[in-house]
Amino acid sequence: MTFTLPEPIAAFVEGVNRHDESAFLDAFTPDGFVDDWGRIFTGRDAIKSWSDKEFIGARGTMTVTTATTSAATTEVLADWRSNWANGPSAFAFVTDGDKIASMTIRDGHA
Repeated sequence: MTFTLPEPIAAFVEGVNRHDESAFLDAFTPDGFVDDWGRIFTGRDAIKSWSDKEFIGARGTMTVTTATTSAATTEVLADWRSNWANGPSAFAFVTDGDKIASMTIRDGHA
């Protein structure tokens, strides 16, 4: 299947896979948030604290299998592998210009 990840999502995934904390955090708007299965982390400090344990700090990698974009929302299915959790995950990104306003993570099983 062929798909193209729009920016800034493509750069975000590349940064995550390099375990680049700065690239990961810089991808978000100042008031951006992560919704990880209903747990909400808003702003750089809260996102960093969550990520230190469960995302970048867990040495996570995303292997994107599908992606669809409609307006400012990109839905991504990826195989997530880390020291914290593993398996198919669904990521919904909402962008604001060249930044990510939100990332919502849910179960990626069909």
